[in-house]
Amino acid sequence: MSVVSGSSYQDLQREVWNAGRCSGCGACVAVCPADAIVFCSDQTICPENRFYCKEVVDGVPCGACYAVCPRVGTIQGRGLLGEYRSIIAAKAGSEIPHKQSGGAVTAILTHALETDMIDAVVTVTEDRFTLQPQSVVITSSGDLIRHAGSRYAWWVPLLAALKEAVLKKKCRRIAVIGLPCVTEALALMKKSDNDLVRPYARSIRLVLGLFCTETFDYDHLVGDILGRRYKLMPYDIERLNVKGGLDVTKTDGEVIRIPLKELEEAIRPGCTICTDLTAREADISAGAIGSPEGYTTLIIRSGVGEAFVHSAVAAGALIVDETIDRQPIESLAAKKAARGIPRG
Repeated sequence: MSVVSGSSYQDLQREVWNAGRCSGCGACVAVCPADAIVFCSDQTICPENRFYCKEVVDGVPCGACYAVCPRVGTIQGRGLLGEYRSIIAAKAGSEIPHKQSGGAVTAILTHALETDMIDAVVTVTEDRFTLQPQSVVITSSGDLIRHAGSRYAWWVPLLAALKEAVLKKKCRRIAVIGLPCVTEALALMKKSDNDLVRPYARSIRLVLGLFCTETFDYDHLVGDILGRRYKLMPYDIERLNVKGGLDVTKTDGEVIRIPLKELEEAIRPGCTICTDLTAREADISAGAIGSPEGYTTLIIRSGVGEAFVHSAVAAGALIVDETIDRQPIESLAAKKAARGIPRG
């Protein structure tokens, strides 16, 4: 087996982890053949190496972690919204509990699982009682519906679960739902000529990206801001929605709005240099901005994404509305793009 290398976790550590650039996507965790890169429970800013590396210790060419990191290089889309074929508003054709906006993402993936277009979904779920997030591999439509609802507010190393899907469960038609940093890492996997990365690239069937301004550290937001400052316990919270502020819907129906300014201290450091709002490297991007109430905005970017949407519409799993207001999407995308990415 030939492996193109030349870089190791030490380069990643110097250029990304120690520089505060890590997105926390978990791609390096997934592709490390020695399982030597991990996120420790007490360290969530960036991963750590367990004092071993095939290349550094044994001189065996590797470089997989460096090859898939979205913060080593920058993938820039064309225009604020990136390249796309169409932008539509859509909602699920049937009721989905706990859905976020129109439930379109869950509808597309549920239909895809039921028709064998995919055999697994790598996504983020949360404990309904504690709101604690975790990355998971879902292989049934029933489980997917039970876990429906966006967890974009929480950080979790999503792609760490890709190793379980590819190596343990032997899934070969995987859909991944992730934030812009995740979609960038997957794009690098697909383009990589590193043989250690190729099994992952070949197993990805669909990439679904979520609009994102930033993500929050769970302990800081839930424990410090919601808990200590606002006296809100996780089990008292029915729903969280970031839209001009953090809207916290309690189980009794009361809605508390927290200004975005108060949330800044809980934002992960690596998020502050990201310039991609709409996940420009996805097959389909999804968000709540620009669509009528009760619908999800879908930016269809590839032929693969188009095929999944058309199949779901034809089966009645997805209902489409052409009414889209692009102005708020472009406005927020311009604001995020203006951050720039510092070099150092």
